[in-house]
Amino acid sequence: MADLLYDVLNPTLSPDNRSSPPDPIALEYLTSLASQPLSHLETVEPQTLAQSSHSLLLSLQGLSQRSHKTIISSSESHASLGRALPTLASSISDLKAVIPRLDDAAVRFSTTYHKSADNEVLKARQKALLLSRNVERIVDLLDLPTLLSSTIATGSSSLTANYASALDLNNHIRRLHALHPDSSLVSSVASQADEAMQLMAKNLIASLRTPNLKLTAALRTISWLKRVAPDLSPSGNTGHNGAGDNDGLGALFLICRLSTLMNMLEALEPLRELADQERLRQQKTPPTSSSWSGGQQTERYLKRYIEIFREQSFAIVSMFRSVFPPHPLRESPATGVQDPLQSMPSMLSTFPLHIIEMLIETLRTYLPSVRDQASRDSLLTQVLYCAGSLGRLGGDFGILLASLDLGENLEDEWVEVVRRHRLMAGRLESIVGTQEKASA
Repeated sequence: MADLLYDVLNPTLSPDNRSSPPDPIALEYLTSLASQPLSHLETVEPQTLAQSSHSLLLSLQGLSQRSHKTIISSSESHASLGRALPTLASSISDLKAVIPRLDDAAVRFSTTYHKSADNEVLKARQKALLLSRNVERIVDLLDLPTLLSSTIATGSSSLTANYASALDLNNHIRRLHALHPDSSLVSSVASQADEAMQLMAKNLIASLRTPNLKLTAALRTISWLKRVAPDLSPSGNTGHNGAGDNDGLGALFLICRLSTLMNMLEALEPLRELADQERLRQQKTPPTSSSWSGGQQTERYLKRYIEIFREQSFAIVSMFRSVFPPHPLRESPATGVQDPLQSMPSMLSTFPLHIIEMLIETLRTYLPSVRDQASRDSLLTQVLYCAGSLGRLGGDFGILLASLDLGENLEDEWVEVVRRHRLMAGRLESIVGTQEKASA
Protein backbone atom coordinates (compact mmCIF):
# COMPACT_ATOMS: atom_id res chain seq x y z
CA MET A 1 0.00 0.00 0.00
CA ALA A 2 2.84 2.39 0.94
CA ASP A 3 4.61 1.60 -2.32
CA LEU A 4 1.53 2.46 -4.35
CA LEU A 5 1.13 5.75 -2.51
CA TYR A 6 4.82 6.49 -3.07
CA ASP A 7 4.47 5.87 -6.81
CA VAL A 8 1.46 8.15 -6.94
CA LEU A 9 3.22 10.87 -4.96
CA ASN A 10 6.65 10.39 -6.61
CA PRO A 11 6.22 13.21 -9.16
CA THR A 12 5.50 15.57 -6.29
CA LEU A 13 8.24 14.30 -3.95
CA SER A 14 11.00 14.07 -6.58
CA PRO A 15 10.05 16.14 -9.57
CA ASP A 16 13.66 16.34 -10.94
CA ASN A 17 14.54 12.65 -10.71
CA ARG A 18 11.56 10.37 -10.93
CA SER A 19 13.65 7.23 -11.57
CA SER A 20 15.52 7.59 -8.27
CA PRO A 21 15.12 4.79 -5.68
CA PRO A 22 12.37 5.29 -3.07
CA ASP A 23 13.24 7.20 0.06
CA PRO A 24 13.09 4.83 3.07
CA ILE A 25 11.91 7.60 5.38
CA ALA A 26 9.04 8.51 3.02
CA LEU A 27 8.07 4.85 2.71
CA GLU A 28 8.07 4.46 6.48
CA TYR A 29 5.89 7.57 6.88
CA LEU A 30 3.44 6.40 4.22
CA THR A 31 3.26 2.97 5.89
CA SER A 32 2.40 4.63 9.22
CA LEU A 33 -0.30 6.74 7.51
CA ALA A 34 -1.83 3.71 5.83
CA SER A 35 -2.18 1.95 9.18
CA GLN A 36 -4.14 4.80 10.80
CA PRO A 37 -7.90 5.46 10.42
CA LEU A 38 -9.20 8.26 8.27
CA SER A 39 -10.58 10.22 11.23
CA HIS A 40 -7.09 10.28 12.80
CA LEU A 41 -5.64 11.57 9.57
CA GLU A 42 -8.19 14.36 9.42
CA THR A 43 -7.95 15.54 13.05
CA VAL A 44 -4.65 14.48 14.76
CA GLU A 45 -2.16 14.23 11.92
CA PRO A 46 -2.34 17.91 10.81
CA GLN A 47 -1.62 19.03 14.39
CA THR A 48 1.24 16.55 14.76
CA LEU A 49 2.77 17.78 11.52
CA ALA A 50 2.36 21.42 12.60
CA GLN A 51 4.05 20.71 15.95
CA SER A 52 6.90 18.78 14.28
CA SER A 53 7.35 21.57 11.74
CA HIS A 54 7.40 24.17 14.48
CA SER A 55 9.91 22.20 16.58
CA LEU A 56 12.13 21.69 13.55
CA LEU A 57 11.94 25.39 12.77
CA LEU A 58 13.00 26.22 16.31
CA SER A 59 15.81 23.71 16.12
CA LEU A 60 17.02 25.18 12.84
CA GLN A 61 16.88 28.68 14.22
CA GLY A 62 18.87 27.67 17.30
CA LEU A 63 21.35 25.77 15.19
CA SER A 64 21.78 28.69 12.81
CA GLN A 65 22.28 31.06 15.73
CA ARG A 66 24.88 28.85 17.39
CA SER A 67 26.79 27.51 14.40
CA HIS A 68 26.21 29.92 11.56
CA LYS A 69 29.94 30.81 11.34
CA THR A 70 30.96 27.18 11.18
CA ILE A 71 28.32 26.47 8.59
CA ILE A 72 29.45 29.41 6.44
CA SER A 73 33.10 28.37 6.72
CA SER A 74 32.21 24.79 5.87
CA SER A 75 30.25 26.00 2.87
CA GLU A 76 33.16 28.06 1.63
CA SER A 77 35.60 25.18 2.21
CA HIS A 78 33.26 22.87 0.38
CA ALA A 79 33.17 25.32 -2.52
CA SER A 80 37.00 25.61 -2.63
CA LEU A 81 37.30 21.84 -2.34
CA GLY A 82 35.64 21.50 -5.69
CA ARG A 83 38.37 23.64 -7.24
CA ALA A 84 41.27 22.09 -5.28
CA LEU A 85 40.52 18.48 -6.09
CA PRO A 86 41.17 18.86 -9.86
CA THR A 87 44.41 20.76 -9.12
CA LEU A 88 45.49 18.00 -6.73
CA ALA A 89 44.73 15.37 -9.32
CA SER A 90 46.83 17.27 -11.90
CA SER A 91 49.75 17.62 -9.47
CA ILE A 92 49.57 13.93 -8.64
CA SER A 93 49.76 13.04 -12.31
CA ASP A 94 52.73 15.39 -12.78
CA LEU A 95 54.46 13.82 -9.77
CA LYS A 96 53.92 10.35 -11.17
CA ALA A 97 55.57 11.50 -14.40
CA VAL A 98 58.57 13.10 -12.61
CA ILE A 99 59.32 10.27 -10.16
CA PRO A 100 61.20 8.11 -12.75
CA ARG A 101 63.43 11.03 -13.71
CA LEU A 102 64.05 11.81 -10.04
CA ASP A 103 65.01 8.22 -9.43
CA ASP A 104 67.45 8.28 -12.37
CA ALA A 105 69.01 11.52 -11.09
CA ALA A 106 69.41 10.05 -7.59
CA VAL A 107 71.09 6.94 -9.00
CA ARG A 108 73.39 9.06 -11.18
CA PHE A 109 74.32 11.30 -8.22
CA SER A 110 75.09 8.34 -5.93
CA THR A 111 77.20 6.74 -8.67
CA THR A 112 79.10 9.94 -9.51
CA TYR A 113 79.84 11.12 -5.95
CA HIS A 114 80.51 7.77 -4.35
CA LYS A 115 83.54 7.51 -2.09
CA SER A 116 85.22 5.03 -4.40
CA ALA A 117 84.60 7.17 -7.50
CA ASP A 118 87.43 9.23 -9.06
CA ASN A 119 85.91 12.69 -9.03
CA GLU A 120 87.72 16.05 -8.98
CA VAL A 121 84.97 17.73 -6.98
CA LEU A 122 85.22 15.08 -4.28
CA LYS A 123 88.99 15.46 -4.22
CA ALA A 124 88.67 19.22 -3.84
CA ARG A 125 86.16 18.79 -1.01
CA GLN A 126 88.36 16.23 0.71
CA LYS A 127 91.32 18.57 0.41
CA ALA A 128 89.28 21.45 1.82
CA LEU A 129 88.09 19.25 4.67
CA LEU A 130 91.64 18.15 5.42
CA LEU A 131 92.74 21.78 5.35
CA SER A 132 90.01 22.79 7.80
CA ARG A 133 90.99 20.00 10.16
CA ASN A 134 94.70 20.92 10.11
CA VAL A 135 94.40 24.70 9.86
CA GLU A 136 96.05 25.20 13.27
CA ARG A 137 99.05 23.06 12.29
CA ILE A 138 99.39 24.92 9.00
CA VAL A 139 99.25 28.27 10.79
CA ASP A 140 101.98 27.07 13.16
CA LEU A 141 104.04 25.96 10.17
CA LEU A 142 103.60 29.31 8.42
CA ASP A 143 104.64 31.13 11.59
CA LEU A 144 107.99 29.29 11.75
CA PRO A 145 109.91 31.66 9.36
CA THR A 146 108.60 34.73 11.22
CA LEU A 147 109.54 33.19 14.55
CA LEU A 148 112.98 32.27 13.20
CA SER A 149 113.57 35.81 11.88
CA SER A 150 112.47 37.42 15.14
CA THR A 151 114.72 35.04 17.10
CA ILE A 152 117.70 35.91 14.93
CA ALA A 153 116.97 39.65 15.19
CA THR A 154 116.76 39.39 18.98
CA GLY A 155 119.94 37.33 19.15
CA SER A 156 121.86 39.87 17.08
CA SER A 157 120.89 42.73 19.40
CA SER A 158 121.77 41.08 22.70
CA LEU A 159 124.16 38.47 24.03
CA THR A 160 121.54 35.81 24.62
CA ALA A 161 121.05 32.18 23.68
CA ASN A 162 118.53 33.03 20.97
CA TYR A 163 120.92 31.92 18.23
CA ALA A 164 120.79 28.41 19.70
CA SER A 165 116.99 28.54 19.57
CA ALA A 166 117.19 29.77 15.97
CA LEU A 167 119.41 26.82 15.05
CA ASP A 168 116.96 24.40 16.69
CA LEU A 169 114.08 25.96 14.72
CA ASN A 170 116.06 25.68 11.50
CA ASN A 171 116.81 22.00 12.20
CA HIS A 172 113.10 21.40 12.80
CA ILE A 173 112.21 23.05 9.48
CA ARG A 174 114.82 20.98 7.67
CA ARG A 175 113.45 17.77 9.18
CA LEU A 176 109.98 18.74 7.97
CA HIS A 177 111.40 19.40 4.51
CA ALA A 178 113.11 16.01 4.51
CA LEU A 179 109.86 14.30 5.54
CA HIS A 180 107.76 16.19 2.95
CA PRO A 181 110.03 17.03 0.01
CA ASP A 182 107.10 17.27 -2.44
CA SER A 183 105.11 19.81 -0.42
CA SER A 184 105.25 23.27 -1.94
CA LEU A 185 104.24 24.82 1.38
CA VAL A 186 107.07 23.15 3.28
CA SER A 187 109.50 24.06 0.48
CA SER A 188 108.44 27.69 0.72
CA VAL A 189 108.93 27.67 4.49
CA ALA A 190 112.35 26.03 4.05
CA SER A 191 113.43 28.69 1.52
CA GLN A 192 112.38 31.46 3.91
CA ALA A 193 114.30 29.71 6.67
CA ASP A 194 117.40 29.61 4.43
CA GLU A 195 117.14 33.37 3.92
CA ALA A 196 116.87 33.88 7.67
CA MET A 197 119.90 31.64 8.27
CA GLN A 198 121.88 33.65 5.71
CA LEU A 199 121.02 36.75 7.71
CA MET A 200 122.15 34.97 10.86
CA ALA A 201 125.44 34.03 9.19
CA LYS A 202 125.94 37.68 8.19
CA ASN A 203 125.28 38.78 11.76
CA LEU A 204 127.74 36.23 13.09
CA ILE A 205 130.41 37.29 10.61
CA ALA A 206 129.77 40.93 11.53
CA SER A 207 130.22 40.02 15.21
CA LEU A 208 133.67 38.62 14.34
CA ARG A 209 134.61 42.09 13.11
CA THR A 210 133.94 43.86 16.39
CA PRO A 211 137.12 45.60 17.64
CA ASN A 212 136.94 44.33 21.23
CA LEU A 213 136.15 40.70 20.48
CA LYS A 214 136.62 38.43 23.50
CA LEU A 215 137.69 34.80 23.43
CA THR A 216 134.40 33.51 24.86
CA ALA A 217 132.41 35.45 22.27
CA ALA A 218 134.68 34.18 19.50
CA LEU A 219 134.31 30.57 20.63
CA ARG A 220 130.54 30.91 20.82
CA THR A 221 130.33 32.61 17.41
CA ILE A 222 132.56 30.01 15.72
CA SER A 223 130.52 27.16 17.25
CA TRP A 224 127.35 28.72 15.84
CA LEU A 225 128.98 29.21 12.45
CA LYS A 226 130.00 25.55 12.44
CA ARG A 227 126.32 24.65 12.72
CA VAL A 228 125.15 27.26 10.24
CA ALA A 229 127.76 26.74 7.51
CA PRO A 230 126.69 23.20 6.42
CA ASP A 231 123.06 24.34 6.05
CA LEU A 232 124.14 27.15 3.71
CA SER A 233 126.17 24.84 1.48
CA PRO A 234 125.04 25.14 -2.21
CA SER A 235 125.33 21.38 -2.66
CA GLY A 236 122.88 20.82 0.16
CA ASN A 237 125.36 18.70 2.13
CA THR A 238 124.23 18.84 5.73
CA GLY A 239 127.11 16.78 7.06
CA HIS A 240 130.18 18.12 8.77
CA ASN A 241 133.56 17.78 7.17
CA GLY A 242 135.75 18.20 10.24
CA ALA A 243 139.05 19.70 9.17
CA GLY A 244 137.56 21.23 6.02
CA ASP A 245 135.01 23.18 8.04
CA ASN A 246 137.67 24.32 10.50
CA ASP A 247 139.92 25.51 7.69
CA GLY A 248 137.14 27.50 6.08
CA LEU A 249 136.03 29.02 9.36
CA GLY A 250 139.64 29.71 10.28
CA ALA A 251 140.15 31.61 7.04
CA LEU A 252 136.92 33.50 7.66
CA PHE A 253 138.03 34.36 11.18
CA LEU A 254 141.39 35.67 10.00
CA ILE A 255 139.77 37.70 7.22
CA CYS A 256 137.31 39.29 9.65
CA ARG A 257 139.97 40.11 12.19
CA LEU A 258 142.27 41.44 9.48
CA SER A 259 139.41 43.63 8.27
CA THR A 260 138.99 44.93 11.82
CA LEU A 261 142.72 45.62 12.05
CA MET A 262 142.66 47.48 8.74
CA ASN A 263 139.65 49.54 9.86
CA MET A 264 141.39 50.49 13.07
CA LEU A 265 144.51 51.47 11.16
CA GLU A 266 142.46 53.42 8.64
CA ALA A 267 141.03 55.37 11.57
CA LEU A 268 144.54 56.86 11.85
CA GLU A 269 144.07 58.51 8.48
CA PRO A 270 144.29 62.10 9.90
CA LEU A 271 147.61 61.29 11.58
CA ARG A 272 148.87 59.57 8.45
CA GLU A 273 148.02 62.61 6.34
CA LEU A 274 150.01 64.82 8.72
CA ALA A 275 152.89 62.36 8.55
CA ASP A 276 152.76 62.40 4.72
CA GLN A 277 152.77 66.18 4.71
CA GLU A 278 155.75 66.15 7.04
CA ARG A 279 157.60 63.63 4.88
CA LEU A 280 156.97 65.68 1.73
CA ARG A 281 158.20 68.84 3.48
CA GLN A 282 161.41 67.06 4.47
CA GLN A 283 161.93 65.88 0.90
CA LYS A 284 161.48 69.40 -0.49
CA THR A 285 163.41 71.37 2.12
CA PRO A 286 166.51 70.48 4.13
CA PRO A 287 166.00 69.64 7.81
CA THR A 288 165.69 72.58 10.17
CA SER A 289 165.06 73.04 13.84
CA SER A 290 161.30 73.56 13.29
CA SER A 291 158.74 71.17 14.62
CA TRP A 292 157.89 69.92 11.16
CA SER A 293 161.43 68.85 10.37
CA GLY A 294 161.80 66.89 13.60
CA GLY A 295 159.16 64.33 12.64
CA GLN A 296 156.84 64.85 15.58
CA GLN A 297 153.71 64.14 13.50
CA THR A 298 155.29 61.02 12.05
CA GLU A 299 156.25 59.87 15.54
CA ARG A 300 152.67 60.27 16.74
CA TYR A 301 151.37 58.29 13.77
CA LEU A 302 153.92 55.47 14.10
CA LYS A 303 153.50 55.20 17.87
CA ARG A 304 149.76 54.82 17.57
CA TYR A 305 150.13 52.49 14.55
CA ILE A 306 152.56 50.18 16.37
CA GLU A 307 150.40 50.19 19.49
CA ILE A 308 147.29 49.10 17.58
CA PHE A 309 149.29 46.57 15.59
CA ARG A 310 150.78 45.04 18.74
CA GLU A 311 147.45 44.69 20.54
CA GLN A 312 145.47 43.39 17.58
CA SER A 313 148.12 41.06 16.13
CA PHE A 314 148.69 39.37 19.48
CA ALA A 315 144.93 39.11 20.07
CA ILE A 316 144.29 37.67 16.58
CA VAL A 317 147.00 35.02 16.73
CA SER A 318 146.35 33.97 20.33
CA MET A 319 142.59 33.85 19.77
CA PHE A 320 143.02 31.84 16.56
CA ARG A 321 145.20 29.28 18.34
CA SER A 322 142.61 28.97 21.11
CA VAL A 323 139.60 28.71 18.81
CA PHE A 324 141.25 26.51 16.16
CA PRO A 325 143.71 24.12 17.78
CA PRO A 326 146.24 22.57 15.38
CA HIS A 327 145.25 19.33 13.63
CA PRO A 328 147.23 16.19 14.37
CA LEU A 329 149.65 15.25 11.64
CA ARG A 330 148.39 12.62 9.22
CA GLU A 331 150.32 9.39 9.63
CA SER A 332 151.82 7.71 6.63
CA PRO A 333 150.30 4.40 5.50
CA ALA A 334 151.54 1.22 7.11
CA THR A 335 152.80 -0.07 3.77
CA GLY A 336 155.59 2.46 3.82
CA VAL A 337 154.41 4.28 0.68
CA GLN A 338 154.64 8.03 1.19
CA ASP A 339 151.37 9.87 0.74
CA PRO A 340 151.80 12.46 -2.07
CA LEU A 341 148.90 14.53 -0.72
CA GLN A 342 150.55 16.10 2.27
CA SER A 343 148.46 18.08 4.70
CA MET A 344 148.10 21.77 3.93
CA PRO A 345 150.12 24.10 6.13
CA SER A 346 148.28 26.05 8.74
CA MET A 347 146.91 29.45 7.74
CA LEU A 348 148.62 30.82 10.81
CA SER A 349 151.96 30.21 9.11
CA THR A 350 151.20 32.79 6.39
CA PHE A 351 148.95 35.29 8.16
CA PRO A 352 151.60 36.73 10.51
CA LEU A 353 153.94 37.21 7.54
CA HIS A 354 151.29 39.29 5.81
CA ILE A 355 150.62 41.62 8.72
CA ILE A 356 154.34 41.84 9.60
CA GLU A 357 155.03 42.89 6.02
CA MET A 358 152.43 45.64 6.48
CA LEU A 359 154.24 46.88 9.60
CA ILE A 360 157.69 46.73 8.01
CA GLU A 361 156.48 48.57 4.92
CA THR A 362 155.00 51.31 7.11
CA LEU A 363 158.22 51.59 9.11
CA ARG A 364 160.28 51.65 5.94
CA THR A 365 158.17 54.54 4.65
CA TYR A 366 157.76 56.74 7.70
CA LEU A 367 160.54 55.92 10.19
CA PRO A 368 163.27 57.84 8.27
CA SER A 369 161.20 61.02 8.73
CA VAL A 370 161.73 60.90 12.51
CA ARG A 371 164.87 62.97 13.07
CA ASP A 372 165.00 62.99 16.86
CA GLN A 373 167.19 60.18 18.24
CA ALA A 374 165.19 59.72 21.42
CA SER A 375 161.98 59.42 19.43
CA ARG A 376 163.56 56.88 17.09
CA ASP A 377 164.87 54.87 20.01
CA SER A 378 161.41 54.87 21.57
CA LEU A 379 159.78 53.73 18.34
CA LEU A 380 162.39 51.02 17.71
CA THR A 381 162.02 49.78 21.27
CA GLN A 382 158.24 49.68 20.80
CA VAL A 383 158.73 47.64 17.60
CA LEU A 384 161.02 45.21 19.43
CA TYR A 385 158.43 44.77 22.17
CA CYS A 386 155.85 44.07 19.46
CA ALA A 387 158.17 41.46 17.94
CA GLY A 388 158.70 39.90 21.36
CA SER A 389 154.95 39.84 21.96
CA LEU A 390 154.36 37.92 18.76
CA GLY A 391 157.42 35.84 19.51
CA ARG A 392 155.63 34.27 22.46
CA LEU A 393 153.18 32.90 19.89
CA GLY A 394 155.85 31.78 17.45
CA GLY A 395 155.81 34.90 15.26
CA ASP A 396 158.99 36.75 16.26
CA PHE A 397 159.90 39.05 13.38
CA GLY A 398 162.87 40.75 15.01
CA ILE A 399 165.25 39.35 12.42
CA LEU A 400 163.17 40.89 9.63
CA LEU A 401 163.74 44.37 11.05
CA ALA A 402 167.28 44.17 9.74
CA SER A 403 165.86 44.74 6.26
CA LEU A 404 164.85 48.29 7.20
CA ASP A 405 167.01 50.79 5.35
CA LEU A 406 167.50 53.46 8.00
CA GLY A 407 170.63 54.95 6.54
CA GLU A 408 174.32 54.43 7.31
CA ASN A 409 174.35 56.86 10.22
CA LEU A 410 171.46 55.07 11.93
CA GLU A 411 172.80 51.50 11.85
CA ASP A 412 174.85 51.94 15.00
CA GLU A 413 171.86 53.48 16.70
CA TRP A 414 169.73 50.52 15.70
CA VAL A 415 172.32 48.04 17.00
CA GLU A 416 172.50 49.92 20.31
CA VAL A 417 168.69 49.81 20.68
CA VAL A 418 168.68 46.07 20.04
CA ARG A 419 171.48 45.51 22.56
CA ARG A 420 169.68 47.47 25.27
CA HIS A 421 166.45 45.66 24.55
CA ARG A 422 168.09 42.24 24.84
CA LEU A 423 169.87 43.26 28.02
CA MET A 424 166.61 44.43 29.54
CA ALA A 425 164.86 41.25 28.44
CA GLY A 426 167.60 39.15 30.03
CA ARG A 427 167.28 41.03 33.31
CA LEU A 428 163.53 40.54 33.30
CA GLU A 429 163.94 36.80 32.70
CA SER A 430 166.44 36.52 35.55
CA ILE A 431 164.10 38.41 37.89
CA VAL A 432 161.18 36.20 36.95
CA GLY A 433 163.28 33.08 37.41
CA THR A 434 164.46 34.24 40.84
CA GLN A 435 160.89 34.92 41.96
CA GLU A 436 159.76 31.50 40.74
CA LYS A 437 162.54 29.77 42.67
CA ALA A 438 161.70 31.78 45.79
CA SER A 439 158.03 30.90 45.55
CA ALA A 440 158.90 27.24 45.02
